Amino acid sequence: MTDTQRVCFLLKVRADRVDEYRACHQDVWQEMRQALTAAGWHNYSLFLREDGLLVGYLETADFDAARAAMDATDVNARWQARTAGLFEELDGLAPDAAMRPLTEVFHLA
Repeated sequence: MTDTQRVCFLLKVRADRVDEYRACHQDVWQEMRQALTAAGWHNYSLFLREDGLLVGYLETADFDAARAAMDATDVNARWQARTAGLFEELDGLAPDAAMRPLTEVFHLA
């Protein structure tokens, strides 16, 4: 990929639902994996601290376009509905809409 955006974001999994969150990510639906790839999400990782802090990282050509492409899929709507109750501080948003991208301040290639 050329002109790749590196995107890192934060979410907060409810501390009492961390085990459930881990379990649902042990077997991410193949349809969801395919949709993410087709939408331009590459090198996508999620890291979860025991207190529920979730750090996500992905690479994409255009994060806004990649997120919009996922918003347009039925599988994403089903996945967001499945996982929404596991998060804190969504303020009525789906988990993917509540992502808090961080500003990159340093990168060593």
